[in-house]
Amino acid sequence: MRYRKLGSSDLVVSEIALGSWLTYGVGVDTERARACVNRAFELGITFIDTANVYGRGAAEEFLGAELAGRDRSSYVLGTKLFFPMSETDKGLSREQVLKQIDASLVRLRTDYVDLYQCHRYDPETPLEETMEALTEVVRAGKARYIGFSDWSAEQIRAALELPGVEKFVSSQPQYSLLWRRPEREIFDVCRANGISQIVYSPLAQGVLTGKYRPGEVPTADTRAASDEMGWAMGKFLKDDVLEGVERLRPIADGLGLTLAQLSLAWILREENVASAIVGASRPEQVEANASASGIELDDATLAAVDEALAGATLS
Repeated sequence: MRYRKLGSSDLVVSEIALGSWLTYGVGVDTERARACVNRAFELGITFIDTANVYGRGAAEEFLGAELAGRDRSSYVLGTKLFFPMSETDKGLSREQVLKQIDASLVRLRTDYVDLYQCHRYDPETPLEETMEALTEVVRAGKARYIGFSDWSAEQIRAALELPGVEKFVSSQPQYSLLWRRPEREIFDVCRANGISQIVYSPLAQGVLTGKYRPGEVPTADTRAASDEMGWAMGKFLKDDVLEGVERLRPIADGLGLTLAQLSLAWILREENVASAIVGASRPEQVEANASASGIELDDATLAAVDEALAGATLS
């Protein structure tokens, strides 16, 4: 496993991070979830990503129990807030920031998180209020650094221009071979301001593993066939997209790589990316994803990848 510095912070994170959306505390039984976390640590994965809304606290509770016996300095822990935890508890107001960090810390069984992130932008709360509240959290020692997920370049710049508040060190966008929208503007703004990317959905919800074929109905045991997860995948299951993924197979085969390894290595070619978040329901998946760290793709391979996916990317 290789490691990268997270933005202008002093945090060093593993190139592959273990995520917990729709898995731990919810969709994966406790024993398998525990095996995934244990395997992640064995492989050198030190960055754990979660959010209060994952399972309405269940993911944080699982991780709190699982991480309790480990040296707190041996891993980097990030969580998020914004989405509703109840009919009244939502958003990024000062009240919610201060309330939700305390609730997350209780569930996570820790005195602090390394990274506290705004899960989305809150148009109903003044940005100054949100940033001042996040600053309170950092200066109270409850979070070491702050970040955001899926903010626009304009929103990022506005936050950076506010005086006297903590500055963001991380951005968490969706980014993959099939979804490249952050390249347009987000990466440049972040690169210029000491903000690294922690990308989610780097395998396009599993499509870039090659398990879905054009013209075929997803099998019952796949994420795409799940009511709980399938809703997020529709855009990636179009035949022209899946045909592009099929054209990647000979490239991966020629390098002795799986499609997932090729896709994750492509993500990590970008220096502004500090880590790629992967989900896993089995330890073998953790191992397969972790093996992408350290794989370097040459210019000819990158050009071949772009040619294979011509017309198949979604942004």
